[in-house]
Amino acid sequence: MSTLARDRFGLGTVRARFRARAAAWARRRQGDDRLPVTIGTRRVYILPTRAGLAYAVLVFVMLLAGLNYANSVALMITFVLAGFGMIAMHLCHRNLVGVTVRDVSTVDAFAGENGQIRITFENSADTPRIGIEAATDATERVARDVPAAGTARADLALPLARRGRVSVDRLRLSTAFPFGLFRAWTYVHLRVDVLAWPVPRGRRDPPPEAATGGNAPAVHRAGDEEWSGLRDFRSGDSPRQVAWGAYARGRGLLVKTYQSPAAHHRLFDLAQVAGGDLESRLEQLSAWIVAAHARGERFGLAIGGTTIPPDAGNPHRELCLRELALHGAPR
Repeated sequence: MSTLARDRFGLGTVRARFRARAAAWARRRQGDDRLPVTIGTRRVYILPTRAGLAYAVLVFVMLLAGLNYANSVALMITFVLAGFGMIAMHLCHRNLVGVTVRDVSTVDAFAGENGQIRITFENSADTPRIGIEAATDATERVARDVPAAGTARADLALPLARRGRVSVDRLRLSTAFPFGLFRAWTYVHLRVDVLAWPVPRGRRDPPPEAATGGNAPAVHRAGDEEWSGLRDFRSGDSPRQVAWGAYARGRGLLVKTYQSPAAHHRLFDLAQVAGGDLESRLEQLSAWIVAAHARGERFGLAIGGTTIPPDAGNPHRELCLRELALHGAPR
């Protein structure tokens, strides 16, 4: 039946309501989950697929024919096929039981693009789990094979229609392995938030650079020119900044530091972006942030009573874009 026909007879609406009620009942029955989540037997549901229903009808017709004609060969084949279906149901159910959802992380993106929900599966059994599918109400199913005593990751593409926070209340895990006759599924009730940053759009010139005094030493970055000295190596320091000459002389691991007598930066202030509606002003700030980051500049952000000090790098860029995405939304 086509999608138009289903909508005309209301089948799509009935199916959606049934799924919503079933999911709500499962949530009341299972409660909220906390990572890691291991799928147990009592939380796995299973029903035949369309192929499974057709298979059951075929076996039933064969049974009637065998009884009608008293044909022992037909009855034997019927019972073998029925047993095959029962084994398929058992294997499908077992394929999902015992899988562990070890971690769920997200990747934010700009509005109009796709964010990501990254689900890490873990399999502690000595047999692989084939065709484990993950999905949400707003994403397509993504299938992954989880090796024996190993892990696998499924990346779900979540559409981000507009700026702000996009929340997902549950994950749906399912499998139709091995023969597609049955589908077993379960719900993992976790709140997952993905941020939609404002689209970087705008043609206004950025505010001019300002000079910040101070000679605080920092690990060398592009643009720093004046030698400061050496300090002890700390976890996370780049090996490129290690003073290998000093290490060869037995002075231990030391990191070269530099300072700039006048570090230049830009401050992007929402209050200084005049004209237009709020969304267009946020898009302009987003464009300035993306451009400044691409040029390797230091920049800060002032928005809604929150001021982020000037800095550079990917974490700083994402922090500023996060403030733009959540501006005006409840925290």
